[in-house]
Amino acid sequence: MKKHTKIYMDFHGYDKSDWIGCEACGTTAVDCHHISPRGIGGDPLGHKNQIENLIALCRSCHIKAETNKDFNQQLKEQNIVKHNCKYL
Repeated sequence: MKKHTKIYMDFHGYDKSDWIGCEACGTTAVDCHHISPRGIGGDPLGHKNQIENLIALCRSCHIKAETNKDFNQQLKEQNIVKHNCKYL
C-alpha cells in the first residue's frame, strides 16, 4: 500500500476490507488522489501527503481530476470545507 493511501485510510479508520466511496460521485473509490500534485521528484518532506490534500476517488473521477483543472479545483474547495482548513 502506498504511503499516502495508508495515511488516508488510517485517518478515516478504514481497513483494507472496508468499502470506501468516491468523494466526488459516490461510487466505489479505487484511488487516493493528491489534490495538489506531488510533482516530478516526489515529495521528500511529505507535505503533499497531508490528509487535507488527499481524497478518495473512483477511477473515472481520478482521471477527470488529473485532466480537468476546474473539476480538481472543485475537489480542492470541497476538501477545504471538509477539513476546515483555509488552503491546500
